[in-house]
Amino acid sequence: MPRLYFRYGAMNCSKSANALMTRFNYIERGHTVLLLKPAVDTRDEMKSVTSRIGLSADAELFGENTDLFAVFEKSPCDCVIVDEAQFATTEQINQLRKIVDIMAVSVFCYGLRTDFRSMLFPGSRRLFEIADSISEIKSICDCGEKATVNARYINGKIAREGEQIFIGGNENYRGMCHKCWITENEDEHKA
Repeated sequence: MPRLYFRYGAMNCSKSANALMTRFNYIERGHTVLLLKPAVDTRDEMKSVTSRIGLSADAELFGENTDLFAVFEKSPCDCVIVDEAQFATTEQINQLRKIVDIMAVSVFCYGLRTDFRSMLFPGSRRLFEIADSISEIKSICDCGEKATVNARYINGKIAREGEQIFIGGNENYRGMCHKCWITENEDEHKA
């Protein structure tokens, strides 16, 4: 039965690696896969999804005005996988839902739950509202607890203000538990 899946986690929890492994499983069994990536994510080679452990695959890029249902209609397949789904618009998530409901094709979305301020991204919010299956990909904080916050670092300090979307990797973001995030913020306020 086709489903809309949302698999989320904090920074560095292997979301892209999981997306690429799901793609491999479908392809290995003879199925076709449409791998999508938001054009705003410019960290890696533009037209590929790349994980930190070295897995990589070509992807179709989409912008904020791209109709994902129309993209699917041009390239029908057995499975759709979206990396960095938090950057999709609410309407694009609705279009992915339409692929599941009308075209009877499963869609797997991988992405962050929240931004550096612990606020939901619009794409993530919509996925929490309409996904059939929601699961967390867990990672740990430096202290050993579960990482739930995506701390943004600017000049070595946690940023508390700024644009929601700021593309960066390990040099700018670190997954951490809420307690460490709050403690580190409190330490900055005392200074």
